Amino acid sequence: MRHDPRIPGAALMRHLLLAIVGIVSVLLTSTTLQAAQKPNIVLILADDLGYGDPQCYNDQSKIPTPHIDRVASEGLRLTDAHTPSSVCTPTRYGLLTGRFCWRSGLKRSVLWPWDPPLIEADRLTLPKILKQQGYATACIGKWHLGWDWPLDGGGFVSDEFSGVTMPVKPRRAFGERIDFTRPTQGGPLDRGFDHYFGDDVPNFPPYCFIEDHRTLGVPSVAKPQGMFGHPGPALAGWDLSLVLPTLAQRAAAYVEAQAKTPARPFFLYVPLTAPHTPIAPSPHFTGKSQAGAYGDFVHEVDWCVGQVLSALERTGAADNTLVIFTSDNGSPQRDGTNMSGPTGSVPKKFGHDPSRPWRGMKSDIWEAGHRVPFIVRWPGHVPANQTSAEPIILTDLMRSIATLVGYKLPRNSAEDSFDISPVLFGREFSAPIHGNLIHHSGNGMFAIRQGHWKLIRGKTSGGFTRYKAPKDAPLGQLYDLKADPAEQNNLYTARPEVVECLGAELDRLVSRGRTWPTETAHK
Repeated sequence: MRHDPRIPGAALMRHLLLAIVGIVSVLLTSTTLQAAQKPNIVLILADDLGYGDPQCYNDQSKIPTPHIDRVASEGLRLTDAHTPSSVCTPTRYGLLTGRFCWRSGLKRSVLWPWDPPLIEADRLTLPKILKQQGYATACIGKWHLGWDWPLDGGGFVSDEFSGVTMPVKPRRAFGERIDFTRPTQGGPLDRGFDHYFGDDVPNFPPYCFIEDHRTLGVPSVAKPQGMFGHPGPALAGWDLSLVLPTLAQRAAAYVEAQAKTPARPFFLYVPLTAPHTPIAPSPHFTGKSQAGAYGDFVHEVDWCVGQVLSALERTGAADNTLVIFTSDNGSPQRDGTNMSGPTGSVPKKFGHDPSRPWRGMKSDIWEAGHRVPFIVRWPGHVPANQTSAEPIILTDLMRSIATLVGYKLPRNSAEDSFDISPVLFGREFSAPIHGNLIHHSGNGMFAIRQGHWKLIRGKTSGGFTRYKAPKDAPLGQLYDLKADPAEQNNLYTARPEVVECLGAELDRLVSRGRTWPTETAHK
């Protein structure tokens, strides 16, 4: 600014200050408007919910799911959505990193009590992205991605164990040395979340809630022998049936708290603990379904969804919130006997099929192991009461949400994530978003899908379904999902050229270190 000789020095300073204040005010207003235009994001991840459990996916379901069904009627329901694994931990890793877990140190199965953090400290995660974009970030529910637990006398588990999953004897020894008076490391707050509340894994010790870096109370008694779960320390009087409703109440309370500062968007990740074992529906839900304790627990999951939706509506946040509901894998179909039950017992006992219409169950490489419900709602942005048959994987959420909030992903991140926003928001796209889908079972079996062809690298289910292949069975399985969605007619021997082509492509994508981008991918 040029000095006007008619303005005294003091007055000039006042003019300068007013000009600076005005500029800052404009910048702050601009920043606030940009933040306000970004939607809140609520991601609800059920645990072991089958494709055939919600009524909006199965007209023969024996479980009332009015809140899940309502989200579907007000949004978009995908019918060909898949988890990156058929079991818990790997799906959670893939969801938050956009990378297949089998590229990490965990090649099969899940993490177990006291195992260290699985997500690498320097890896970009979905909450880290959103935090950088001005979001408040919270995880309320089941973490199941490892912690670095403090030990008696100082130090942490990572000071003495550098692997991924512990052998049985060291695991027990570490469990006896945990110092619950000290904060943990390597958990949700160290992977991008501002806040965490949950029961890490409901059937694993410690049997208590964890908030941020600390347990709420010191679990100082041994888990009662009659209580479901792995042995280990617990809070006295710990009640498994209170875990799920507590998580729902905390999630709703978080929405209400964040709504008080609407200028700052929030990301709420709600990985529920149900209907995974322990199957412990609250008394209010007992007998509300026609599928036993399992069905009652699924009905309680639906109630949890309703609690979050109600909080969004009460606070006026619903119209600017992208709600995503899905599951971490298929259902093991346990009937709830002693809070568990044999796998596959729900259809036999109650005539309700959590996997309908697909073959298999949780952990399997067959469709029911990894094909899951996936519903999105954002009024005015996501088409209402629509369905899409476009194939997607949960790893796709990272790149899609990054696109939504205007974040450019570095190349060394989200290696297996594709932008599915054209699907979610009803935009035109000319080519399939995925050229291929890679599936992975609980015991580490691979499959690749290209169009209607699905090649499985193994003779069995790869998971929980007990299936003994005939002696003359070929080395793998090949199914035409268009003609044979139930995966009953193995064409492995009849179509060797398809087997060869898909096998070569699977090898290429595994060794390449990433599936995105590919020549056939929508960009």
